[in-house]
Amino acid sequence: QVQLVESGGGLVQPGGSLKLSCSASGLIFIHYIMRWYRQGPGKERELVATINTTGHRADYSDSVRGRFTISRDNTKKMAYLQMNNLKPGDTTVYYCNARCVARSDEHWGQGKQVNVTS
Repeated sequence: QVQLVESGGGLVQPGGSLKLSCSASGLIFIHYIMRWYRQGPGKERELVATINTTGHRADYSDSVRGRFTISRDNTKKMAYLQMNNLKPGDTTVYYCNARCVARSDEHWGQGKQVNVTS
């Protein structure tokens, strides 16, 4: 059974930092591209960051580029999202996503709330 379990998140003041972690189990981690999405109530889901299977290439949405960093540790089956210089507009639920490069197979984490407020 595949599981993606997120941790981290919480409450931070504007300009602060948080780190989200995503622990994967039940899959061959290196076969999966890892992504972080976010989605608030009544809003469309936004792809925030993507990292390839080796961790050598990352892509970001314009809204977070330069502030967020996605990374992965294939030996630990972990993906991370380091979020710096957080803004109130970053407040929402963040989701970890794993998409297999070899076949149509995709999994989601349960979501983690991030609140940026003074």
